[in-house]
Amino acid sequence: MSLGEHLVELRKRLFIAAIAITVLSIGSWFLVPFVLDALRAPLLQAGELAHRTSSLNYDGLTQAFDVKIQLAVTLGLVLSSPVWLYQVWAFIVPGLKRREKRYAIGFLGSAIPLFLLGCAAGWFIMPHMVQLLTSFAPAPDTSIVNAKDYVDFITKLVIAVGVGFVLPVFLVLLNFIGILDAKAILKGWRIAVIVITLFTALVTPSADVVSMFVLAIPMVGLYFAAAFVAWLHDRSVARRQAAFSSEIAV
Repeated sequence: MSLGEHLVELRKRLFIAAIAITVLSIGSWFLVPFVLDALRAPLLQAGELAHRTSSLNYDGLTQAFDVKIQLAVTLGLVLSSPVWLYQVWAFIVPGLKRREKRYAIGFLGSAIPLFLLGCAAGWFIMPHMVQLLTSFAPAPDTSIVNAKDYVDFITKLVIAVGVGFVLPVFLVLLNFIGILDAKAILKGWRIAVIVITLFTALVTPSADVVSMFVLAIPMVGLYFAAAFVAWLHDRSVARRQAAFSSEIAV
């Protein structure tokens, strides 16, 4: 494909992904009140444990509307993940051979559950992070949290962890199409562990070491799982090449 054809293909894939996110974001508007209740619960619980008043605060005329829009778009982004993850794959497909296109099923079958699992992991540690951060307020004080900042913090955490869980799938993809071998993946394990640790430190509070390791350990495990899958694939390719060479020699 020429550069122009790639740009046309990219525009097509982005348009489809945008339509899916928009449609599901509109539908998610009706789920926002339930999600907001779930987001508010850890803050209220943290206040009860510390015997102080904790509440969300909307300090602007349009902020309540903005927060609802943001939550609807975030839900639409998560719910439409099968569509836009497929579009990522479909954009790569034109440059692959026919046999390599068969990997689409495996890619989608692993990327989608891992993204949702990562989002679930971010959601799981969120209450603990809220409780930790609000605990630094002195006992006589009231925790009045800006609603937009609160939602920003949680949505970025959930999406970032979801994306982080998907990255090992791309390592396997690069291996399957012959760009990266298992030795190269294993050779960079030290750098990968450092990058994962820094990533989890950025998306979790610096004081919450437990949450950081709760996220880092499964991500490191996924990295080595990707290396193992790549090793199995490399060994299979090597066996096929050896068998083909022996047939030619005969």
